[in-house]
Amino acid sequence: MAGPDARLSGAERRRLAASVKKAKRDGKIPKSAQQTIPYREMMKDGMCRVTDKLYTKTLSFQDVNYQLAQPEDKTQIFDGWCDFLNYFDPSIGVQLSFINQHVDMSGFEQSIAIPDRGDGFDPVRHEYADMLQSQLAKGNNGLVKRKFITFGVEADAPQTARLRMERIEADVRGNFKALGVRSTALTGYDRLELLHGMFHPGSKERFRFAWDGLAKTGLSSKDFIAPSSFDFRGGKTFKIGDTWGAVSFLQILAPELNDRMLADLLDMDTPVIVTLHFHSIDQTEAIKTIKRKLSDIEKSKIEEQKKAVRSGYDMDVLPPDLVTYAGEAKTLLDDLQSRNERMFLATVLVVNTAQTRAQLENNVFQAAGIAQKYNCALKRLDWQQEQGLMSSLPLGLNQIEIERGLTTSSTAIFVPFTTEEIFMSGEALYYGINALSSNLIMADRKRLKNPNGLILGVPGSGKSFSAKREMTNAFLITQDDILIADAESEYVSLVEHLGGQVVKFSPSSKQYANPMDLNMYCGDENPVALKSDFILSICDPTIGGKAGLQPMEKAILDRCVRIVCNEFFKNPKPENMPILQDVYEAMKAQPEPEAKQMAVAFELYVLGSLSVFNHRTNINLHNRLVCFDYKDLGKQLKEIAMLIMQDQIENRVALNWTRHKYTWYYADEFHLLLREPQTAAYSSSAWKRLRKRGGIPTGITQNISDLLRSYEVETIFENSDFVYMLSQAPGDRAILAQKLGISSTQLSYVTNSNAGEGLLFYGDTIIPFIDHFPQNTALYKIMTTRPADVEADNG
Repeated sequence: MAGPDARLSGAERRRLAASVKKAKRDGKIPKSAQQTIPYREMMKDGMCRVTDKLYTKTLSFQDVNYQLAQPEDKTQIFDGWCDFLNYFDPSIGVQLSFINQHVDMSGFEQSIAIPDRGDGFDPVRHEYADMLQSQLAKGNNGLVKRKFITFGVEADAPQTARLRMERIEADVRGNFKALGVRSTALTGYDRLELLHGMFHPGSKERFRFAWDGLAKTGLSSKDFIAPSSFDFRGGKTFKIGDTWGAVSFLQILAPELNDRMLADLLDMDTPVIVTLHFHSIDQTEAIKTIKRKLSDIEKSKIEEQKKAVRSGYDMDVLPPDLVTYAGEAKTLLDDLQSRNERMFLATVLVVNTAQTRAQLENNVFQAAGIAQKYNCALKRLDWQQEQGLMSSLPLGLNQIEIERGLTTSSTAIFVPFTTEEIFMSGEALYYGINALSSNLIMADRKRLKNPNGLILGVPGSGKSFSAKREMTNAFLITQDDILIADAESEYVSLVEHLGGQVVKFSPSSKQYANPMDLNMYCGDENPVALKSDFILSICDPTIGGKAGLQPMEKAILDRCVRIVCNEFFKNPKPENMPILQDVYEAMKAQPEPEAKQMAVAFELYVLGSLSVFNHRTNINLHNRLVCFDYKDLGKQLKEIAMLIMQDQIENRVALNWTRHKYTWYYADEFHLLLREPQTAAYSSSAWKRLRKRGGIPTGITQNISDLLRSYEVETIFENSDFVYMLSQAPGDRAILAQKLGISSTQLSYVTNSNAGEGLLFYGDTIIPFIDHFPQNTALYKIMTTRPADVEADNG
């Protein structure tokens, strides 16, 4: 069988043999895997001496929403990225590394594991944990995507290099911060661990290294990261251990580049490493070079014109290539002289890996197809696989001499940003899969400055299911209390399944909640003032009519509430807690005629057919999961019921606050509280109070227009850093786009989307999500309200 050099000509074979002989004589051919790795010394602080004079450092950086941003925001990010690149002068070499590879998933699996508690609900925890593991396995085929920037300078001594590196690092991190990008400097250990992962693709072998082990064993840091073997004999491919790989370079042919090319390469569902080496050219030297080229072109034009005259042709007819080159050179010179552009020399490398040779060729073919789509070509680095692989390591060393001249904006078109990720540990809850990256979304609302939230969507979009999934997750992994205001008895079966407490309000129910219960744990606030405000919010729509209570009526009501409350404080026992009838009696005792009229109107809710709330509280909210079911109340009482439940929940939140415990509160049909100005104002103030005392309120509604009808309601929207937005009606989409600054691309994720699909707003982060909860689980059957699922389950 012919060897790998069978197609070389005789002259090429002789040159190759001479190069190999010289390399052997100079000792440049590595004799071991360790010698192949091109650095001299890795230091604890993360600085690496790559060659005698080249020192480098590496930062990891996170993503920002670029692909989904508004056009003007995209332009701002792009301009900021151009300024970022222009910072690097000719003395600084820069390498951007985008590494998508299979890593040991045990760390991720551990972060989503749900430990047993022995409370009788461990089988539910096991099912939920299995669901998370299944979603994790689906997530981008188990790939982890990371981004790094490596910069290097030449210096005669480490001390000199370190001083300059610290200055550059501070500037680079500051420039990242200006873009809204979080960055972290890698220590020496971090960089070695990164290299170890690249040299052991797909392996579960853990990185074991300690700095003091170097002196004790006499080993080099390379001994701890090197693979079992490198094999570069294939010419077009290489092997690291049992893994096949190939390095290609990107030949940029397109006159204009597209900012989607890098994103598409990184969206591949197979392991890939994309590397961009670049360094700027001195501006004066670059301008001189282009002027010389223009002079050469003009000289060529004159020669062509002379030929044309001698041959009798029109001297204005010039070769098209010459005209094109002249135009491009003039444009380039104008960019460098009059716009904020610099000249860069760039090398773009792509490393594909696979477990088999056939799979490798498929991966390379897929990457080449993406390059071709953008009028570029992916060329294999024949007989330079070793140099290509070593140049793809985040060490800041480029051993490939193939460079392409690019301006700042052309270099910046390789925008390293696509979509943000949220994957938190601790008490983070599951919110679906990132629709762009296919990675799990794990977020902890408690880490937000304002954890208040809203779940929005049209009927059938999955609002109640999303709420149930979140509250189930919180129940299983935290010790928090969970309270639900249930307008349609949608949450009863789940609460009962989890051993919770259901409090049913109806005209015939014997379970009572007293709206006059005083909150004794309200901190610096006056409990009587809070209660007066609450009773005003109840009476304003009930006895005030369409016009609401007049100022004099409000003053009378406030006086009556204070009289009743002060009487209670003389002997503050539970059996002496005032009820609405006490306020009614106080009204009748007032001298004003208006008080008598108010008492008559109030009589319906005290002595009449709607007196269900004229009782002392007899429910013991002992359970950490409580559902207030008020489906059977008439329309006139539902709004009052929601306010009374909100008051009861505030009392529970205040009590839990003294115990250093969080409380989740879900208000279904939230728009019912927002119809009247007084109830909306009270709900808005309660929204703020709950947050201050460890409450995590969540409003669930389909009526966006109700949410934004008044200033008070807008405050609720603005004070909610968490919004789980499912499919929206056309009118609501327009309102939300204006209110939240949603781009047309982002809006497409809530336009006629399937159930469980939409946009997640977590602080300043916006992520499109997909949450298709496995239907073959017991939890799904309990949580679903889809008629087809319910009918199938009953059948």
